[in-house]
Amino acid sequence: MLKNYFPYEYLDSPFSIDYQKLFDKGFRGIIFDIDNTLVPHGAESNPDVDSLFEKIHAAGFKTLLLSNNSEERVLSFKKNISSLHISEAEKPDTKNYIRAVEMLGLKKENVVYIGDQITIDIVGANKSGIPNILVKYVGYGSTKKIGARRRLENLILKIYSRSKYQNRIGKICAAQNEKTGSNTKRRILFCEMNPFFYWISCRKETVLRHLKNFFTKERFAKEISQDRLPNLVSSWHNALIKKGKGIDPVLQENKADNINLACRKMNGLVIHPGETFSFWSLVGKPSRKNGFKEGRVIEHKKLIAGFGGGLCNLGNTIHILALHSPLTVTEIHHHSDALAPDHGKRIPYSAGTSVSYNNVDFRFRNDTDQNVQLLLWCDSENLYGELRSEKEFPWTYKIAEEGHHFHKEGEKYFRVSKIYKETYDRRTNELLKRELNWNNHSEVMFDYAQIPAEQIV
Repeated sequence: MLKNYFPYEYLDSPFSIDYQKLFDKGFRGIIFDIDNTLVPHGAESNPDVDSLFEKIHAAGFKTLLLSNNSEERVLSFKKNISSLHISEAEKPDTKNYIRAVEMLGLKKENVVYIGDQITIDIVGANKSGIPNILVKYVGYGSTKKIGARRRLENLILKIYSRSKYQNRIGKICAAQNEKTGSNTKRRILFCEMNPFFYWISCRKETVLRHLKNFFTKERFAKEISQDRLPNLVSSWHNALIKKGKGIDPVLQENKADNINLACRKMNGLVIHPGETFSFWSLVGKPSRKNGFKEGRVIEHKKLIAGFGGGLCNLGNTIHILALHSPLTVTEIHHHSDALAPDHGKRIPYSAGTSVSYNNVDFRFRNDTDQNVQLLLWCDSENLYGELRSEKEFPWTYKIAEEGHHFHKEGEKYFRVSKIYKETYDRRTNELLKRELNWNNHSEVMFDYAQIPAEQIV
């Protein structure tokens, strides 16, 4: 079938991929081919490749090298790289693609394969059900057989360029080539030309998401129950109203009303095993017609008034509940978590989860063997959330932050930190797993004068 020869994406090189965007789309593992993908055939790794892997691991990814070459060759290549590997993989046979996913401890939909050959790398990944990225090969093979294969692949790429199978991951190309440090002026996107074109682009993404939801095999959670499940898995609460210099109190009051309205649409939601929670499938369009008011929204990295403003606060609360549970987050997007000054002790993930109708969604899937339930409600000052289950899980969870500080870059300040999810054995309190969840680099959106001087590095 010709579809098996079509990659999900076709990009210049592994260096032209925006790995943070891949992470935000729910990917947690990357499988790399080596020869002619990362380096020319038979070449050793180099500082650029070593640095790339450091960056990828810092972003929170697990990696695995999948090569048809010998064990000696793979070990020689990865001497400066900490990564899993499988040598003599016999690609495009699918058995070692599946084994690679199992070694990463992930699901196929959360792993992406990156390689340079359609007839080997991409065919194997497609037959294994693994999303994939084809990159331009580094140099040419030295044999006539390889040359013939490349000519065949060029023909396939011409057909692919006219097909509907392009850009199936989407928006993962870096703004500039980080390997070469190119300063070439970035092409202005259609959505950046004027507000009307931006509106058209948003409408296009909304329609595409509706179509994707219609044809998906995912089962979205819909059942609302007033009966609370007995076991408390996690709980969270935070203030509805932010105060400070430059914060409009009217927009804050409207935000509280928006959150309260959205809570009523999902309070008591039961997520059955195998079902997915989707924020927007439950909340619906945040329009005036549907009862929503103008609150603070982020558009083009600026805080402005917009209908449904403040719902990111609710999405962030639900995200925190999910992080303190065995549920699998399948879609997460980030905006700045430096929207307002901290009041009191710094709390990781006090903000930062982004939702925007309806293409920027927050989703998690129940991969456990029991029902879980989401409870959300408000009083006059606070938003409360609970995640409950039928029985106790054998694990507990913590969110840890390292290296928190503020840093000036040019004329702007950024909040910088690394945020980890830690999994513990409930009975022994032994740390079982520590995963980087967010490599936080958030532009400060409040008055710089309110940044604590001792936290500026």
